[in-house]
Amino acid sequence: MSLAPEEPSPITIDKSELRTGAIERAKNRPIRERILSFFRKEKDKDYKELIINTEALERRVARIENGILQGFDVERLDEDRMVGAIFKGKVQNLEPGLKAAFVDIGQEKNAFLHYWDMLPGANNDPSIEIVRENKKRGSNNEVKSVKDIPKAFPIGSEIVVQITKAQIGSKGPRTTTNLSLPGRFLVLMPYAGQCGISRKIEEKSERNRLKSIISNLSLREGMGVIIRTAGQNKPERFFMRDLHLLLQQWDEIESKIKTNHVPSFLYQEPDLIGLTARDFLTDDVDRVQVDKKADYDRLIETIQKISPKSKSKVSFFDEEIPIFERFNVERQIEQTFMKRVLLPSGGEIVMEETEALVSIDVNTGSHKGNRKDGKNFILQANIEAAIEVSRQMRLRNLGGLVIIDFIDMKNKNDQRKVFQKMKASMAEDKAKHNILPISQLGIMQITRQRHDESNSSGIYDTCPYCVGRGIVKSARSVSIEIQRRLSSLVRANNANQDKATQKLKVFLHPGVLRRLRGPDAKLLQKIERNYNIKISFESSESYHMENFKFVDEVSGKEIR
Repeated sequence: MSLAPEEPSPITIDKSELRTGAIERAKNRPIRERILSFFRKEKDKDYKELIINTEALERRVARIENGILQGFDVERLDEDRMVGAIFKGKVQNLEPGLKAAFVDIGQEKNAFLHYWDMLPGANNDPSIEIVRENKKRGSNNEVKSVKDIPKAFPIGSEIVVQITKAQIGSKGPRTTTNLSLPGRFLVLMPYAGQCGISRKIEEKSERNRLKSIISNLSLREGMGVIIRTAGQNKPERFFMRDLHLLLQQWDEIESKIKTNHVPSFLYQEPDLIGLTARDFLTDDVDRVQVDKKADYDRLIETIQKISPKSKSKVSFFDEEIPIFERFNVERQIEQTFMKRVLLPSGGEIVMEETEALVSIDVNTGSHKGNRKDGKNFILQANIEAAIEVSRQMRLRNLGGLVIIDFIDMKNKNDQRKVFQKMKASMAEDKAKHNILPISQLGIMQITRQRHDESNSSGIYDTCPYCVGRGIVKSARSVSIEIQRRLSSLVRANNANQDKATQKLKVFLHPGVLRRLRGPDAKLLQKIERNYNIKISFESSESYHMENFKFVDEVSGKEIR
């Protein structure tokens, strides 16, 4: 039991079996849902489910499509939800070299606020088309460029910020002064003064209809809104209701801004139950199962406010078997914490997450290619890898720079097919990302935005033994170090004292002692003869493999 558990072998998951189970569950939907599906001609539509599991310290939401896990969110109930939170803070420091301010928001670390994120409307996203201006009349905002910021926000001034990226490692949270409040169909931006539509809504007639709706929305001066992709094909009354709820929310925040002292917490994003009602429970979701009655009741209550017709999709799961096991989710989640993931054709991907980037290697493994020359398999394995990599990035919440080393393909057309498959697989990923074609070195580079730490960082701590290096020195290396240090210490001692026999005791790890008393025993005897010393040892499992110390047996003092 003193040894670390063996790394489990990669899990082989039969996706056809998962799909079969999903098809059976689709047949058992409420009669109303089946009738609606029939009239919408959704015979071949993917069956999408949300499974919500709540335990004492953790809440998990799994998004599965045809039985296959496509999204996974974890909420630790004893931790604060930081991304999206709004604080009233105080400027602690201005760093002209970094072009950034550091803001005291009452957290462990000061928040990082880049000058660009302090400019009004600086967070305008290229994926949003601006269709209406709603600037405050007579507004003469003194912040027009980065040069104005030190004057507008001197050290000690109060400022309202929203966290856009949670604290990761030693870095404090990243923030912006361009606040946004997401609703189900709209995003309210209290200070933006611009209204837009997501460019993901591509149909021209629908965009024109939504532009008309934006023109009719009754907005306060200086406010802006963005129509989310979830608003596609929704009637105007849905947007009116959403705006009403968002304005109520903003009024509560504004009241706190006026009355609360600095630093203070003003607003927190909803928990996973609220997010499920707002973001995940879209029209194309067929079924939601919740295994805790209190969460089920709260979800129904929230849905009643924003989308009453969706209530029929939600059901309370009260079977004895754990809900994630019942729907074959647990094994799929387990796979997301493994280094190796198997592909259907027999290939595999190996994933390594480092501080700077994520490296992914695609290997042939024990492939089942059809042709003897293997050409069929290489393209097939790489396409499977592209699909699986995009899925694993979502499930693991990987971000930053991702490098994928595909199996080498000489054919440019094959490379293009893999690139297109990767783009198609990443199209549904809500995180901002950029994908470059396969380079001359055979690698693909992807950047993916991440707001929180990866899922694995919340599950695993840095190894206290190797301190995250993943390796420790061998017994041979430590034995050499001990012999070298012995020679150095004894030479120094003999230069300062008479040549009397010296008695030394070495405290060390049992694994190193076995080496010194085995293969290196003759070398130790030689040192004892040459330097006229007597060496004894004391080993303990409590000693780190790489640590040792020398003690003079006569004086009892440690020798350094």
